[in-house]
Amino acid sequence: MTTSPGPATPRITVTGLTGLPEVEAGADLARLIADAAPDLADGDIVVITSKIVSKAEGRVVRSGREQAIDAETVRVVARRGDTRIVETRHGLVLAAAGVDNSNTPPGTVVLLPEDPDGSARRLRKALRDRLGARVGVIVTDTLGRPWRAGQTDAAIGAAGVLPVIDHRGRPDTFGTRLEVTVAAVADEIAAAADLVKGKLTGIPAAVVRGLHPQDDGSNGRTLVRAGEEDLLALAFREEPEGPLGECATAESRVVEE
Repeated sequence: MTTSPGPATPRITVTGLTGLPEVEAGADLARLIADAAPDLADGDIVVITSKIVSKAEGRVVRSGREQAIDAETVRVVARRGDTRIVETRHGLVLAAAGVDNSNTPPGTVVLLPEDPDGSARRLRKALRDRLGARVGVIVTDTLGRPWRAGQTDAAIGAAGVLPVIDHRGRPDTFGTRLEVTVAAVADEIAAAADLVKGKLTGIPAAVVRGLHPQDDGSNGRTLVRAGEEDLLALAFREEPEGPLGECATAESRVVEE
């Protein structure tokens, strides 16, 4: 995939990494990625699905799906029937605590990485040690959006990439000061990479080239709404039996598909 987002920005390429083997516990992801992309260069961004990070880190467990969701949940945000939108120990709010029982042996489930930001940092360092390149790393998972149909990949861990760019206070082309515009750059990169990774192609990682991301040391947790900023959770607390359950139903398709 190639795109030219505008005259003031460079050309961006998004390339899926093919040939990666089935990942098992203890796998050296940096070696596998370096073998698949030996030309990684400063400013490139490696985007990798959380599932293979979890598999490499031994986060495949023998458990029933519902029991695993219970164990990974710290707060139920919304519920309808058997569908639960929950907050995980990471602070993420998503369907079924991110527990996944697809592409894993029967009787097992894949949990999210214990520390997605830590996973991104370690992979970034390992790639620099191996290839000498200063790259960014984004760990992704598939999320539903409560006010939108369908799912998209989003960043749950990041290193070497500025996850959000705050445009508030800057003037637009007509001189009006922006009041609320904060660009979720890491999520945008994650979604772009998913166009070449896909769900059924067996391509779990991609390289985004041309952005040369800024980096102030912040990580994926920057993207998590907390407290009173989480309007979805606030609405459910105020009206637990109201129409918010429809959001849960839409969000549940993440784990069903």
